[in-house]
Amino acid sequence: MNNLSKDTSNGQALGTVTLEKKPEVKEPPLFQVVLLNDDYTPMEFVVFVIQKIFGYEHGKATEIMLSVHNKGKGVCGIFSKEIAEMKCNEINNLAQAHEHPLLSEIEPLSD
Repeated sequence: MNNLSKDTSNGQALGTVTLEKKPEVKEPPLFQVVLLNDDYTPMEFVVFVIQKIFGYEHGKATEIMLSVHNKGKGVCGIFSKEIAEMKCNEINNLAQAHEHPLLSEIEPLSD
């Protein structure tokens, strides 16, 4: 939008003002952190990991662990890509430090 201002004393244009449209900010894509089932990691350790990394109460952590156990995988949370990658790395490092084969991965959140 252009506006011309006139100097009232002599009728000359003082300048042009351009108002820019406010840029649209897109929300970053979201990713889910998924724990994968294995036949060796104790269920108690999976609950511990979920509580420690995601801060869930014992009941919710147990619910997620049972999803991992019964369905082969379970979603622990939904985050931006950077946060999801960080949580995934924390899980994998904690499992490795305790000598368990528990693995996690991130998946794009489907709309």
